[in-house]
Order: sequence, then structure tokens, then C-alpha cells
Amino acid sequence: MSYELLNRIESPADVRGLPKEQLQQLADELRGFVLESVSQTGGHLSSNLGTVELTVALHRVFNTPADRIVWDVGHQTYPHKILTGRRDRMHSLRQLGGISGFPLRTESEYDAFGTAHSSTSISAALGMALAAKLQGSDRHCVAVIGDGAMTAGMAFEAMNHGGVEDCKLLVILNDNDMSISPPVGALNRYLAQLMSGQFYAAAKDVGKRVLKNAPPLFELAKRFEEHAKGMVVPATLFEKFGFNYIGPIDGHDLDSLIPTLENIKQLDGPQFLHVVTKKGQGYKLAEADPIAYHGPGKFDPAVGLQKPTAPPKPTFSKVFGDWLIDMAAADERLIAITPAMAEGSGMVAFSKAYPDRYFDVGIAEQHAVTLAAGMACEGAKPVVAIYSTFLQRAYDQFIHDVALQNLPVVFAIDRAGLVGADGATHAGAYDIPFLRCVPNVSIAVPSDERECRQLLSTAFAQAHPVAVRYPRGAGVGAQAGHDLEALPIGRGIVRRSGQRIAVLAFGTLLHAASEAAEALNLTVVDMRWVKPLDEALLSELAQSHEGFVTLEEGASAGGAGSAVGEWLSANRYTHPLLQLGLPDHFIEHGDPAKLLEGVGLGARGIEASIRERFFNPV
Repeated sequence: MSYELLNRIESPADVRGLPKEQLQQLADELRGFVLESVSQTGGHLSSNLGTVELTVALHRVFNTPADRIVWDVGHQTYPHKILTGRRDRMHSLRQLGGISGFPLRTESEYDAFGTAHSSTSISAALGMALAAKLQGSDRHCVAVIGDGAMTAGMAFEAMNHGGVEDCKLLVILNDNDMSISPPVGALNRYLAQLMSGQFYAAAKDVGKRVLKNAPPLFELAKRFEEHAKGMVVPATLFEKFGFNYIGPIDGHDLDSLIPTLENIKQLDGPQFLHVVTKKGQGYKLAEADPIAYHGPGKFDPAVGLQKPTAPPKPTFSKVFGDWLIDMAAADERLIAITPAMAEGSGMVAFSKAYPDRYFDVGIAEQHAVTLAAGMACEGAKPVVAIYSTFLQRAYDQFIHDVALQNLPVVFAIDRAGLVGADGATHAGAYDIPFLRCVPNVSIAVPSDERECRQLLSTAFAQAHPVAVRYPRGAGVGAQAGHDLEALPIGRGIVRRSGQRIAVLAFGTLLHAASEAAEALNLTVVDMRWVKPLDEALLSELAQSHEGFVTLEEGASAGGAGSAVGEWLSANRYTHPLLQLGLPDHFIEHGDPAKLLEGVGLGARGIEASIRERFFNPV
């Protein structure tokens, strides 16, 4: 495809300088470039194909970067990145040293706010709008939020506040879960532009002022207004929050989007624009299966996604999903909960096999955890499948509603450790430190797929909260089987007997540790549990070894290694301890293996660190 027009766009100012009749050509070229680019690098596709026209319209109407646009969730910003001077860097998307797959303030002045977790945009944009008002600035602040992200309580907390503030805030609901038929779309276009125009706003305000002293007539006027809006507005919910609701309009129709946005710019107070878009718009394969094309790897756009010739190794998520079904068959008390991560957490098969025992609560992590607590109070055995990075959002509920009441909730923590292309925003680096300090909680760290299944069974059998953390993707390929064998809680196992130094591996770094230990003839222990620690095994090792090394794919500060250090100190052992884990800084996106090597957690890095500390002392 030729990008004759797009190649001339170096910034949004160039978009604003184009003749109106060329904007659709720009949108078409932009969509083609997104498809071509993502097919070569992998990344989020369906969502970005759906925001092309909206992106063009926003940068056409608003004076970015002076006006702020906050995208929520940020995985729909590839068209925005392309139009804001990063077209020539799209080949490096989500790769080590390349540009991020999400908005990043340090990457561009056009990225007003970093958004990779959902439902933060309205709060951030409102904060910017209020700051602008205090500074005497007339800048506009826009939050673009998806219909899925609107399920989170934080979005409604922000709406509740924003509706009473007189500032230049525009919330755009990007609704991509419905469609508008052509006749309704034409009507919506006309009425949305009318309702966003100065005449409508002025007439509405004058009418309210004139009639406010005549209550019956004023009430009649209000009812007429609500009736008129009822033709195009699904509900008056957003009006009740204090926003002026406009829409819904076709989010792929520039002739509707641009005039409506221009009219909205002239209005005072908080505005809410409802646009309807289609995931995968313009690429038939993605339109037909937007989930499959949500985050594909590299592929040929002319052919589409192909099934692998050889069956891949089961991922940890698949192992969890299989265990969930098997345990549900064995124990009718099991209930599965997910905050909108059914596919990623491997729960699709379970949702079909046990629909009455499956609850997807939407992007509402806090609710998911307290929901599980309530179920546990009534004798159920809830399992919350949640990514490590998203469990952070429900920390208070984890402590107050589950741990404090010592309720038997299992937390299946997916994406523990580094996650690769999604980068720091999605890395599961902090779950061990923030969980192990909470009373009543146990933390299991399986080293392979088989052990993951066994530790899930162990966790389910307990009468208190237990977290089982495992990484993204596949492990070494250990056959998990279908039995429900449990392992002893708080017990590790020696995998290799060596001399001088005992390497304590917490999780899947066991295999890199084993490789390093072969070269140095060290003892290697699969610890299996961060909490409780296997104190009997540690005491035995302390009697026969000169020092310890701990390994974990998580933050070293406050992590499993710190737990071992605390145990050594409490028991008056003076053994030297080398703690290896993720360093005290955020780790960017890139290939996971390369990232681990970069922080010294590959086999060679582990060996080098041990040699330097114990075999080549200064």
C-alpha cells in the first residue's frame, strides 16, 4: 500500500493543515500502516484498527500537545503514535530498546499520561483539567475510555467528582461492543451535532433560567429534553453524574466525529461523548475474530493467523485451566472468579463446562477479591485467577477482606515475573514482597508445570488464603497430568547435592540455577514455598554449607531472599547470603530471556555472580 499522504505527516499540526477532503485518505493509509506494522512486529491489532478515525479526528480538532489526550487503555494508541512523530520507529514496537506499546510520558510530549492499566484516564484527565483551571489555562483535557474499562469503580469515582467541577473535561466512551445500523447512524449524526451545538446548549440554559420560577413548566421542559435525548441515549446515567451526554455517534465517520468534536470544544463544563467503533475495523479477519487478533504475533496480513504446525507446549495458564476443571469435578464448592481475564488466564474451557460456577466481574479487581471473600464466608472455595500486576489494584481488599478474616481463597497469580513486550506496566515483580508481609497468607512458587498443578491442589486444600504464582507462557515442558495430588505445605526439596554453597531457587529460575550449579558443583534446592519457608531444610543446609544464594523472578527488595535473610538473622546464623532477583528499578519491554540475562538472572549471569561473591572474593 502506498502511504503518499501519511508519509508527509510528521506531527498533528500536519493533520490540522490538511484539506478536509483528504482526511479520509489519511485514515485509510493510517489503517493500512497499522496493519502492516503490527504484522511485522506483533502487538495489539484489533483495538488499534478500531481507533483510526477517532485518532485522526482528535488530533484534527484539538491543539495537541497543548490540549491533553489521555488514552485508556493505552494499547489502542498505535495510530496516535504514528501521527505524533513515531511512524519511523514502529518497526521497534515493544522490542528491547524500541518504543513502548503503551503511552509513555518519557517517549513523547504527546503522551500526556502513562496508561497501561485500565480505568485511570478520567481521573488523570480531570486532574489535568483542574490544574489547567487553577493555572488560568484554557487547554482542553480529553479522556478516551473503552466500554470495558468503564466497568471499573475508579472510572465512576472520577465521573462522580468530575460532574460537579466546572472545567474543560471531555470524556469519550469508545464503545466497541455494539454496532449502529445505517438509518440509526444517520439520525445519530444529525442529533449529536445538534445536541453539541451552541444553539442547543444556549436554548437549554435559557429555557431553564426562564422557567425555573414556574415549577410545572420547568419540569415539563426537563421531561421534554430527556425525551428528546431518549431517542439516542441508551440511559441517562452519565447525565445524572453531571455530564452533558452526546451520542452515540459512529466512531468511523469523520463527517460526524469532527463537527461534533468542534461543537463540544465550545461548550462549558464536563462533556461526555459516546462513540461506537468496531474492533478490527477495515481488516475482515480481525473484524470476524477480534479476540484472536487482539494481540497477535507476527503474521502475513494476506493470509491471516495460522495454526502452528507442531502443537506448542502447554502454558502455565493452560495447566491452571485444566486443573480448575478437574478440581471442580472433584469438589462442588469450587467457584472461579476472574476480573476480565478469561482468555489470558486459561479459563474459557471452565466457563463453558461450569457456567454456574464461573464469574467474570469485568475490570474490577477490588470487587473480584471481596466477592471471593463473601463466597468463602458461606462455605464456598473460591479461586481468583488474576495477573500479578492487577492484584496490586486490590491490595486493600486482599488484606482487609480476605487475610484479616483468614478466609480460604486461592489466588492463582498469572504473569508473575517479567512478561516481555508489555514491559514494566505488566511485569509481576512485586507480588512476593507485598504478599509475604501479610499474616495468614501462604505463597507457593512452582518451578515447572507439574509442580504448578500440585501446588494448586495444595492451596485448595488449605483453610486460609494461599497464593500460587507462575509466569507467563510455557515452562520446561513437564507433564502436568490430570491427577489432583497435593504436596506438603512449606516443604522444599533438594534437586542437586553439591558442596559449599546452597542455591535456593524460588520458582522457575530453578532450571537456570541448576545449569549454573553444574559448573560450580553447588547444591540446588527447589524451595516451592516463600511462606512458610522450609525451616527444617534450611537448618539442615546451614549445618553443611558455607553460604546461601537465593534466586527469584521478582523484586529482590523484600522478596524471598529477604525472607531467608530474616530467618538466618533470627536464628543467629552468620552465613553469607547472595540475593539474586529483579533490581530496584523498572524493567522495560523486550524479549523475556534477554531481559533476564540483562539483570543477571540467566544461567551465565547467575554463575558469574556466584563466582564473584564466593569463589573470587576481593
